[in-house]
Amino acid sequence: MGVPGLTGPPSYDDLSMSVYVPEDFTPDEADVLRRYFTNLDGPVFALVNLPEVVKGALFARYSRSPKSLRRLFLDEFVNDLDIEGDESIDATVGLERAEELYEKVFFEYGDDSVAQLGGVHLACEQASNILTKILEWGRLMSYLEQSTRYIAYDARLGGRYRFFRDPAVLASQFGTRYVGDMDRMFDAYSAAVNQVTNHVRDTIPRDPADSEFVYRQATRAKALDATRGMLPAASLSNLGIYGSGQAFEALLLRMRAHPLPEARHYAELMLHELRKVIPSFLRRVDLADRGGAWSDYLEQTRTATADLVAQLFGDAPVAPSPEVQLVDFDPDAENKLVAAICYSHSHLPEHDLLERVRVLTADEKVALVRAYVGERSNRRHKPGRAFERVDYRFDVLSDYGAFRDLQRHRMLTLEWQTLTPNHGYIRPDLVDESGAGGLFDETMDRSARLFDDLKGQFPEQASYAVSMAYRLRYVMQFNAREAIHMLELRSAPQGHPSYRRVVLEMHRLIAQEARHYAVAEAMTHLTTEAPELERLASERRAEQRRNS
Repeated sequence: MGVPGLTGPPSYDDLSMSVYVPEDFTPDEADVLRRYFTNLDGPVFALVNLPEVVKGALFARYSRSPKSLRRLFLDEFVNDLDIEGDESIDATVGLERAEELYEKVFFEYGDDSVAQLGGVHLACEQASNILTKILEWGRLMSYLEQSTRYIAYDARLGGRYRFFRDPAVLASQFGTRYVGDMDRMFDAYSAAVNQVTNHVRDTIPRDPADSEFVYRQATRAKALDATRGMLPAASLSNLGIYGSGQAFEALLLRMRAHPLPEARHYAELMLHELRKVIPSFLRRVDLADRGGAWSDYLEQTRTATADLVAQLFGDAPVAPSPEVQLVDFDPDAENKLVAAICYSHSHLPEHDLLERVRVLTADEKVALVRAYVGERSNRRHKPGRAFERVDYRFDVLSDYGAFRDLQRHRMLTLEWQTLTPNHGYIRPDLVDESGAGGLFDETMDRSARLFDDLKGQFPEQASYAVSMAYRLRYVMQFNAREAIHMLELRSAPQGHPSYRRVVLEMHRLIAQEARHYAVAEAMTHLTTEAPELERLASERRAEQRRNS
């Protein structure tokens, strides 16, 4: 039985062929790669025939390397593997037929649980920073994205700066302007990175105990952190995804209904590669009465809701607001938390426990919470699920760079608005101190003008022009257990200043506005003070591991 829909890669016209830059490999390199990657020239490909630990290590290294995954594999991994036994394998041809058992159980009987049992490592390269947020929507998948704090984005790919070139925009009257403005924004970013790096090294001396390598890495990371806001959202990123067949199916159905052309086109690239390795799990995606109907439903509800909201509130003025607002919490949450703590150790129904908890003294409640939390010797020692009884909802207005990091916490509810320059931008103090403030502001102005000119004809693609220093509004709703994890992790000394500021304010609001002192007290690994060089401790540990 042939693989449904696997008749060849998605078609391109001459213009869209210029969107992605293909890699060049020698014949010997190609001979090795085709054993483990489902294609050698496209931006999307699956990893096959490799040990799981190797695929995981590849993705982990991927996030801090400017290289493509295939080049990284050749340069840093292949020499440590025994590949002689794989000489007859050609992963680029895909499967000849689907597994008959999966085909019967999954497609004929509709047993979706079967699709949770087969997973794929998929590399998604040359994706815009708008698309990466769409790709990272699903909760039940794992992602590693190229970092803007380890990689300078002024390196070119195929002789050109790394930003997404939408075919429709390039073919319009804005095509030359779009490329020219993007090039100037990257030029300014490159100049600012060097200027800020020099300033940091001039003002923060090297500790004699640190090697020159550690010092240079930490100071460079600080400069990249300060200047990343100059990068447009069109900047390209590489992303590694691991997920089950069921998770990939849901992702593809959402992407096919998305209004951004890049997302819809990328969905076809992903579907083509995934069908080479898990064809049975994706049989329903492009069947009109299955996946087609599902994608149509998603598109119709989105369009109808957007139209109605525009009619009702489209002209409403946007008042100034704090960066972080606590918009919803339960005043009785701590009583419910204590009752939830007692529940699994009792034989009483929850409503009875809650009534009994309400008459406990404050000291008795505190004692129960402290016994449940225990002595947390590190932040990975997390209290149990009783903390999931308490919820918070925050409205956040941060720069897009901070959003990109906080959005990766998927075990919560997160919704965001369209990225525009309308909420203003945040210029880091370090940029001013280095004398690069003029370059920064000039880039923000160029970004806003390009957005304004694109939005009439290209309302979806216009966000590509928006620099990451511009603010984005989004809502985050999560329980107290997730708050402990997220606020402690994102307040760590090596964290980026923009999202550290957001989570520290969240903690303050939980304690002072919600008055949930027990929850706030449980976050014993929150870091309120940041060092001069955020990445210094991390770089020291990395060097110790390398030298051990």
